Amino acid sequence: MNKKGIVYLVGAGPGDPGLITLKGAECLRKADVVVYDRLAAPGLLAFARPGAEMVYAGKSPDRHSMGQAEINNLLVDRAGEGKVVVRLKGGDPFVFGRGGEEAEVLAEKGISFEVVPGVTAAVAVPAYAGIPVTHRACTATLAVVTGNEDPDKDDSAIAWDKIATGAGTIVFLMGMANLPRIIRRLVENGRALHTPVALIRWGTRPEQDTIVGTLADINEKAAAAGFKNPAVIVVGEVVALRDKLNWFERKPLFGRRVLVTRSREQASALSAMIADLGGEPVEFPTIQVAGPLDFGPLDEAIDALETYRWVVFTSVNGVSAFFKRLRRHKKDVRALHAAALCAIGPKTREALEQYGLMVEYVPEEYRAEEIVAGLSKKIKPGERVLLPRADIARKVLPEALRQMGAMVDEVTAYRTVVQSPEGSRGTGPGGGRGGVTPGAEKVRAMLEAGEIQIITFTSSSTVRNFVRLLEAPDLGRLLSGVKTACIGPVTADTARELGIRVDVVASEYTIEGLVEAIKGLKV
Repeated sequence: MNKKGIVYLVGAGPGDPGLITLKGAECLRKADVVVYDRLAAPGLLAFARPGAEMVYAGKSPDRHSMGQAEINNLLVDRAGEGKVVVRLKGGDPFVFGRGGEEAEVLAEKGISFEVVPGVTAAVAVPAYAGIPVTHRACTATLAVVTGNEDPDKDDSAIAWDKIATGAGTIVFLMGMANLPRIIRRLVENGRALHTPVALIRWGTRPEQDTIVGTLADINEKAAAAGFKNPAVIVVGEVVALRDKLNWFERKPLFGRRVLVTRSREQASALSAMIADLGGEPVEFPTIQVAGPLDFGPLDEAIDALETYRWVVFTSVNGVSAFFKRLRRHKKDVRALHAAALCAIGPKTREALEQYGLMVEYVPEEYRAEEIVAGLSKKIKPGERVLLPRADIARKVLPEALRQMGAMVDEVTAYRTVVQSPEGSRGTGPGGGRGGVTPGAEKVRAMLEAGEIQIITFTSSSTVRNFVRLLEAPDLGRLLSGVKTACIGPVTADTARELGIRVDVVASEYTIEGLVEAIKGLKV
């Protein structure tokens, strides 16, 4: 039986990948082919399954990657092959998105299709600029008008004489090229010159830019700022509410693109915090977690767990790797009944508590030297201590414990290895809105273009591998306009040794502390 193809016309929303609908994300997950527009957030591609065909069909005012007829034929051909096709369109597919035309072609060809509405820029972009398109004190009417049509053409589909004064709020989409003529037609047809106007470019994205004026002066303000599409034009008294309701552009990380160098498995938590504060996380994993080359020492330690008085965990990765191996031996937490547990920080403690374990000691400062100071009063000479941790961990802790008379078994529970330099799809907006992970070449290009404002490092290995992956002999110049944030002093020392200027070090050596530190950076 031949599989029947189908096309989903999915609205991607106006730019913020978090504005995709649940059904839209579900369609992307099952797609065989994704045909996406220029204004569809790249991070949304992370929802697609590995191996899905990605076809860029972007259109800009001056250049089309594919013509509309080509797009129509592509949708018909791929669905005709029995494939699930997602046509991912910016905003809503039926609001000036030519989705109706594509649906007509599919219907004529007998191709099954469904329409998945999206959040239209006509409403969302003004909302992100602090402008409600309707408000009981201002207006109860809203008109959404294309900005692409030439206002001076004889056969205009826009009834300017009715629109100009017949709608309290008028939203024009993609109208910057016609702005002077749009303003003139509104005024000629009775709209007062003192009517407030807002121009919002790249709305809902970190680079959102807003200009406010009136019908009398907005042309001059736009020309002075070099304001261009993609933009939304909002005309009406509701624009005056922006002073009070502007929430997005006041977020502490608004307008900042932050490079996240953690492993892909751990990046989502940091990315989510950055996105919540108005920034755009760009996930560039420089490390990945792998098992030991030789499990022998770890297995021997697990077999002898009852002989250890202390087990010291120095990372969440160490906890995860240890218990994964413990299960492999068909053992559980009862094997740790004789040992007291030490965790180097609150996240490591929380990871242990998820197994129902109580932690005896967590240092106030989350580094090896502080653990040593605290354990010096707890560990007695001759007691056995197990350290399951990374293969490249610093030797400060085991050496200091041995000097205290402890019998220390330092075993490799996991390795941190360099991440592949090629980009791949990451966790996506469902987790941290990290989306498509760029490769090293793309990151270099973004740094050259000044598109990244902050780089975060969460361990010495992320710094070393970042430098290795970037392969930039002119690293100092490349990072000259970028702020660098490190999770702690050890990581910061590594960065400085490799020629990277450090602008801020978290006072609390946690992800939360790192985020708090970058909030104060001036970029």
